[in-house]
Amino acid sequence: MLRLEPRPAPSRVWAWASPLLALAITVLIGVLLFTALGKDPVRGLQVFFWEPVKSPYALGELAVKATPLLLIALGLAVCFRSNVWNIGAEGQFVIGAIAAGGVALLAGKDTGRWIVLAVLLAGVLGGMLWAGIVALLRDRFNAGEILVSLMLVYVAVQVLGYLVYGPWKDPAGYNFPQTRTFEAATQIPRLMAGSRASVGLLIALAGSALLWVYLFRTRGGFAQQVGGLAPAAARYAGFSSRGALWTALLVSGGTAGLAGALEVAGPIGQLTPFVPAGYGFAAIIVAFVGRLHPLGMVLSAILMSMFYIGGELAQSRLGLPKSLTGVFQGLLLFALLACDTLVNYRVRVGRAR
Repeated sequence: MLRLEPRPAPSRVWAWASPLLALAITVLIGVLLFTALGKDPVRGLQVFFWEPVKSPYALGELAVKATPLLLIALGLAVCFRSNVWNIGAEGQFVIGAIAAGGVALLAGKDTGRWIVLAVLLAGVLGGMLWAGIVALLRDRFNAGEILVSLMLVYVAVQVLGYLVYGPWKDPAGYNFPQTRTFEAATQIPRLMAGSRASVGLLIALAGSALLWVYLFRTRGGFAQQVGGLAPAAARYAGFSSRGALWTALLVSGGTAGLAGALEVAGPIGQLTPFVPAGYGFAAIIVAFVGRLHPLGMVLSAILMSMFYIGGELAQSRLGLPKSLTGVFQGLLLFALLACDTLVNYRVRVGRAR
């Protein structure tokens, strides 16, 4: 019989091999799922893993999806490494988009390109403000940040709905719940002609490099992680656990808000009720599949983007529901949780002692 034997120390090999095994299991279950639905499994895998990378345009669309996922995941990694469980990045993303959209709506025909910086800054500050509410309630009243941050997601969605159905609604928009299209001056610069990929991708990659330096090469990054994981030890060493809490949530909120600003001033170009795309929740999977490491999260953001695009293509080309994206995301997460058992345990064959 098979039994689990505790390892004397966590396996560094399996810490990185576990996500690869989880991906393989997800693909295998995906093949069985396509077969059960009466679809060609080879065609199904092609839609998810080949179509998103087969051309320069497809790679640009992949970058469009990966940019917000990576930005949000970077901030969440700071939280999770600090033992701060921010589950509400989706709400911070939405509020960042609202703040950025509010600034973009102020632009006129003669506004200069400097407005782009103001739009991005507004997004960052909006996300930080929303995350700051979570930090304040946790700091002053010891409220659980999981519940508070999650509930604030629904408040943010309601705020967005109020604005696009009410005072910010485009009077020339044929009664659709949306703002007017933002002026061209507010458009995030694109990386190349014919592609929707913007400089947001470069910002996200630069953020990955900065996070690596901060976490693994600075005293502040070390203090941040100790302050969250071991408050008593942090106080003894002169670190602030309160500072770790506020830093983690403000950084996480800021990156989520920046992602929201890049989204509405980039591919969307206006505020609509469809701004909440689930990036804030999917980024949690991105962070953990990437092992809370900047490089790992770059790779997992690409993988999650392939799931998003594959789900859209499966709907149009295979006649499958778009919710298949969520199915693959959930499969990957549960497979990862199962495979992570191998980090701390060995599988042995034989009788239990």
